[in-house]
Amino acid sequence: MKRVMLIGKTSCGKTTLCQSLHRDEIRYKKTQAIEFLHDVIDTPGEYVENKSYYRALMVTCVEAQAIMLLQDCTDRDSSFPPGFSAMFGDRPVLGVVTKTDLAKDDACLLHAEKLLRNAGAHRVFLSSAVNGMGIDALRSIWNSCD
Repeated sequence: MKRVMLIGKTSCGKTTLCQSLHRDEIRYKKTQAIEFLHDVIDTPGEYVENKSYYRALMVTCVEAQAIMLLQDCTDRDSSFPPGFSAMFGDRPVLGVVTKTDLAKDDACLLHAEKLLRNAGAHRVFLSSAVNGMGIDALRSIWNSCD
């Protein structure tokens, strides 16, 4: 299994996604610093929200074989500039639309997907830790990336 680095705004669901993928109990936990778990690098949202932290993301990605950019479907704004994924070199970049169970309509999901594609995500997955949508597909992709 590859080590994957999760990147996204504060409260977009990075830690929750990690807990879901590992079949752990879902519990809120604010990530204060970059955390190296077995196969995940969980990053604080502030690292993408503040451009001065981009260097830390670039340095940390050396430890990852793949990148997951997360976008909360209820958030109309993105903190990923166009082409954001280019800073990670040739690492595969996946997009994950989170909190799909809270989407008002399909337009919210399409907008979130568009934001992730503009940031450079090669593939985009829809997910929800609440109802399990997309978790098995992400787990399968993750496990097949050896």
